[in-house]
Amino acid sequence: MGTYKNLINGDLVTSSTGEWIDVENPYTQEIIGQAPKGGVADAEAAVAAAVAAYHSSWPKLPAEARAAYLKRFAQIIRDHQQELTDLLIAEQAKVAGLAGVEIGFTAAYFDYYAGWADIYEGEVINSSSARADGTSNENIWLNWKPIGPVAGICPWNFPFFVMARKVAPAILTGCPIVIKPSSTTPLTTLRFAQLIAENIPDLPKGVVNFVAGGGGTLGVALTKHPDIQMVSLTGSVEAGIEIIKNSADKVMKTSLELGGKAPAIVFPDADMDLAVRGVTDSRLIFSGQVCNCCERAYVHESIYDEFVSKLKASFEAAQYGDPNDPTSVYSSQVDKAQLEKITAAVERAKVEGGEVLTGGAPADKPTGYFYEPTIITGARQDSDVVQKEVFGPVLPVIPWSDYDQVIEWANDCEYGLTSSIFSTNVNTVMRGIKDLNFGETYVNREHFEGLQGFHAGWRKTGIGGADGKHGLYEYLQSQVVYLRY
Repeated sequence: MGTYKNLINGDLVTSSTGEWIDVENPYTQEIIGQAPKGGVADAEAAVAAAVAAYHSSWPKLPAEARAAYLKRFAQIIRDHQQELTDLLIAEQAKVAGLAGVEIGFTAAYFDYYAGWADIYEGEVINSSSARADGTSNENIWLNWKPIGPVAGICPWNFPFFVMARKVAPAILTGCPIVIKPSSTTPLTTLRFAQLIAENIPDLPKGVVNFVAGGGGTLGVALTKHPDIQMVSLTGSVEAGIEIIKNSADKVMKTSLELGGKAPAIVFPDADMDLAVRGVTDSRLIFSGQVCNCCERAYVHESIYDEFVSKLKASFEAAQYGDPNDPTSVYSSQVDKAQLEKITAAVERAKVEGGEVLTGGAPADKPTGYFYEPTIITGARQDSDVVQKEVFGPVLPVIPWSDYDQVIEWANDCEYGLTSSIFSTNVNTVMRGIKDLNFGETYVNREHFEGLQGFHAGWRKTGIGGADGKHGLYEYLQSQVVYLRY
């Protein structure tokens, strides 16, 4: 069993509380490691280190100099790719293929943002000021400056990639950062912190800090700290609301991704096999524990029976079990509490009139927290299984006949992260894109974003976003200069 440490001000340290978090392998149900259980003192030490780094030469360095460290982060990941992949598999029962993708994608993410060093820029603005003779005597330009020390609070479902999603733009723009990994899955991130300390001793102290601990203590302390200028959270709506409340007195910027309830609309002219494959892949990836996941499917009544029959066969053919078995589409839910939440959601769906077409129960496996791939028919639009995030391999499938009605149903949700359309008619596709009120819309494909896009949602999905140019600018604040001569 491995024991891991925090990284604060360039040093690997244990927690000030002297307490530890036991991390379980959800598939084997064995404790595989311990992470420090940080408290308020650890938060204060990490923020102090970030503040000191901010007031040093770090923000004044050329962006290319900061980018060079991101490239070294990427190389460290590639040098230890199999070790990090194995650790990610173990701490969250992510199937090996997807875990490998996450580790590799994280390295690519650091390289991607390093490439922005000499690309992001300010603006020149026309002035209306003039001399007595009518000629202009003023230049106006807009500069971008780092927002300051920031805190990144990461989820358990993509702990390594989301860490990079926060660290990469922060480091590039000159913002020292404190990362709090999820208490459920902290090990891969803390191992990366150790690799940074061991392999990049010249990284200025306090530029990046990693502190594990509970959200109710460590997370609150980071959010309320007067020197933190922004909190970036990927997590639940409840956690996001608490961060907004805790930061209100400071009038602090927040960047929040809080969940999704993505609709997939299947039109009568859709490529049936492609749509079945896309919906299956979008629902079962990582046991349904992905914010992007297709959480509800609306299928035109003229093809509903055929689609549901093929989808049922697809769900029943999906293998699930050992995350290291290459035939496993998914493995265990992340913990017992998540399994119980999914079970309760399906039971509520049945009480509210839904019928289980396939699945519908925890799977009979010798170890792990498994739930069967589940399709629910007959669910009402106002039922919980259609409105509330399940975060498991459960999909309600609903027939529709009228275009305006299905768009209304799709948009009828407190979340607004992702959505998808399956159609071979360009007019239908373009009309649907215009009418869907979601931050992302996928057409004839699975739900999985690209690092060069902008991952952001509407409504209770959150505030701000990540990835691409717009994700970079989350960490910058503007300064407009009026220069008269």
